[in-house]
Amino acid sequence: MMYRVTVYLLGMVTNFFGVALIINAMLGAGFWTSFFVGLSDKFGYTVGFWYGVFQFLFIFVNGWLVKQAPEIRAVIPVILESLILDFWLEIVFANISLANAPFLLQLFTLLSGVLIVGLGVAVYILPQFPRAPVDQLFLAVSHRFNLSLRMGQTVVAAIVASVAFLIGGPVGIGTLAGILFLGPAIQFCYTRVYPMYYQFHPQYQDETEII
Repeated sequence: MMYRVTVYLLGMVTNFFGVALIINAMLGAGFWTSFFVGLSDKFGYTVGFWYGVFQFLFIFVNGWLVKQAPEIRAVIPVILESLILDFWLEIVFANISLANAPFLLQLFTLLSGVLIVGLGVAVYILPQFPRAPVDQLFLAVSHRFNLSLRMGQTVVAAIVASVAFLIGGPVGIGTLAGILFLGPAIQFCYTRVYPMYYQFHPQYQDETEII
């Protein structure tokens, strides 16, 4: 259990480190972040607060998409991710900005952030604990409409980015990069960390020793 919890939390922290990099690249935030930043600018409160509010709503949306009862246990990652998001944005990266940095550095930071987010999502879905609803959403969409993880993520990204633009969120190159590359990044990372996860899983190692 400790192994699974550690992987779960590591994935969360990695995910939002990538989010913070994307925001501080100053080329436009990721599609979800643009939406929540837009809400924060328009109505106040932190980005993490709005992240938590909409994740709670998505618990019920996801249940409807997969035709199952809402996964109330997902409230746990809702709280954890909201706190981790505000930790990166409001504390660690509060006074860091690449607004005046060379464009190539901004671009490198942006693309690194997208890849790190993809890695974080791929890692934290491995232990099969309740997933944060915004991440479960693309899985639910993929399941409901028989799409690949890549296509499900891309569809969700395009819709959210459009809404973020309408409410004045920081939509830009970073948002487009998320739409185009985050789905493939998740797919790429997942196919590689999946065998590693079970290679180091204590239960798997015990079964191997018995065999």
